[in-house]
Amino acid sequence: MGFAISDELLGTIVPIVVYWIYSGIYVCLGSFENYRLHSKTDEDEKNLVSKQTVVKGVLLQQSVQAVVAILLFTLSGSDAGASAQQSSSFITLVRQFVTAMVVLDTWQYFLHRYMHENKFLYRHVHSLHHRLVVPYAFGALYNHPVEGLLGDTVGGALSFLLSGMSPRTSIFFFSFATIKTVDDHCGLMLPGNPFHIFFRNNSAYHDIHHQLYGTKYNFSQPFFVMWDRILGTYMPYSLEKRTEGGFEARLTKEFKDD
Repeated sequence: MGFAISDELLGTIVPIVVYWIYSGIYVCLGSFENYRLHSKTDEDEKNLVSKQTVVKGVLLQQSVQAVVAILLFTLSGSDAGASAQQSSSFITLVRQFVTAMVVLDTWQYFLHRYMHENKFLYRHVHSLHHRLVVPYAFGALYNHPVEGLLGDTVGGALSFLLSGMSPRTSIFFFSFATIKTVDDHCGLMLPGNPFHIFFRNNSAYHDIHHQLYGTKYNFSQPFFVMWDRILGTYMPYSLEKRTEGGFEARLTKEFKDD
């Protein structure tokens, strides 16, 4: 007699496993200096938190997310199952994916921006994430537990519910969103990276936000840049090669002149 794992449980576990697998891949690729946005020395010296602390913080956030996700799936399981049976065409799946992406982006943009504009929330909550001046892959979900709950957990719940996707579909969506978030923080510009080809919101775009001059710009995450462009928080940049190897995201001359 086999042991069956429910889609709800898989939808909780798989994104967590994906997070650490892809983080590990990017850590290995980070040994190639020619693809880095910051040197390994900068990563070790400029960041204000140890990697051990980062790992503990991420594991705490993932534990909270897992509990909330299981509760969410439990409460909405019957409706989600009915929805999956009624319609699972390719067009429906695409619509659900796009809807979930827009919902998640919208929620995270306005929450992220408010975390910066509210001095209390920035000092006591969001500044924890910005201790990573030089982002790296497995630090993508290093946040204050309150921010993790409000941003990722609540944002994920809203994208799941408003898109109407089933628990099985959510396995793929949240795994995709997880890989994209890890990629945004990996600090690498890899040739042929599909995320950099299809999304303007990439590791260089988010790296600008982690620098001192960019903390009031490039709030959008993890998929599109539409809210930054619409609301005037888009910071243009150019990608330049560093003499010692690798790349650097620099402000464009037009923005400097402004």
